[in-house]
Amino acid sequence: MAGALSLILAFHFLLTFFHCSSLAAIANYNVQNLGAKPDGKTDSTKAFLSAWASACASTQAATIYVPPGRYLLGAATFSGQSCKNPAINIRIDGTLVAPSNYDAIGNSGNWIKFERVTGVSVIGGTLDGQGVDLWACKNSDKNCPEGATTLAFYNSNNIAINGLSSINSQKFHILVDECQNAKLVGIKVSAPGNSPNTDGIHVEKSTGVTILNSKIGTGDDCVSIGPGTTNLWIENVACGPGHGISIGSLGWDSQEPGVQNVTVKSSSFTGTENGVRVKTWARPSNGFVKYVLFQHLVMVNVQNPIIVDQNYCPDNKNCPNQVSGVKISDITYQDIHGSSATEIAMKFVCSKQNPCNGITLEDVNLNYKNEPAQSSCINADGKATGIVQPNSCLYN
Repeated sequence: MAGALSLILAFHFLLTFFHCSSLAAIANYNVQNLGAKPDGKTDSTKAFLSAWASACASTQAATIYVPPGRYLLGAATFSGQSCKNPAINIRIDGTLVAPSNYDAIGNSGNWIKFERVTGVSVIGGTLDGQGVDLWACKNSDKNCPEGATTLAFYNSNNIAINGLSSINSQKFHILVDECQNAKLVGIKVSAPGNSPNTDGIHVEKSTGVTILNSKIGTGDDCVSIGPGTTNLWIENVACGPGHGISIGSLGWDSQEPGVQNVTVKSSSFTGTENGVRVKTWARPSNGFVKYVLFQHLVMVNVQNPIIVDQNYCPDNKNCPNQVSGVKISDITYQDIHGSSATEIAMKFVCSKQNPCNGITLEDVNLNYKNEPAQSSCINADGKATGIVQPNSCLYN
């Protein structure tokens, strides 16, 4: 009997030990405990960097916690180059606020920058870039800073951003550059339709990026896709106001990685300048775009619901031959319907040097003022199946 009791007590001790050990295995860093003030006025940058340094130094999974309140944060770089920790969660229940004076971060390139990190998750919260004064400066043609991207990830792996809101960014809201495996879910982006260069999410030189269940309204592209992007999946995004979802601009450099394996599906565009767009500079380049699917999309009063523009050359400068070298092929437009704000709802302006080929239109139905819309094609080869309105202008 005594032996059995001893076994039970020993088993209970082991359970308690392992339970406590598992709780201790998660290190928690509350930025307020490290000196951050939730008043929106006191510079809390050091507290955030201190929390990051501690989380990085820990070999246990770690959580950096930002309680409710407004926290003033200057330009901050969170580097993972010497991190021992492969799993850091940043849980934000408050709002991070950029300095009200745009000069404080306007030339820094980025406001909140993560570089060479692995396994970082940003959960919840709001980032307020306070970009209004800088936009006014830019719109008045004064000499202004370029502006800072609100949240940037560079050279990073296995990134997650979930339930984050970004408002009034000086420049891009979210940037994913040279990353592998990034998942952005439930993102909310908000800036006025006339705010310059405020792309919602920009992806380039990255692979395995997923953007899901997000609402983006801004003054530039809702999502912009730069050179070197592969295996990108965008689904259930509500875009508007903004310039649509754009591949490009591509082809500025003569040697440039291509874009391939991109899917945009089950998304809506409301009052935007473009729906789905491919845009390339009219310059020599070895770039390419291929294996793209635009599927199950709704257009509501969109100026250019479907557009390929390979003659991009603002003010006719820096385009020596006015011809794009970027090769566009194997793009499918499937089940796209709704209304165009202009008579030409479908426009393919392709390169005379490298005509678009392998374009497929399937079950496209776009109208203009409740009447059939028009299409326009230059150097575009492809086919149409099912009901296609406006009538296809592609040549076989």
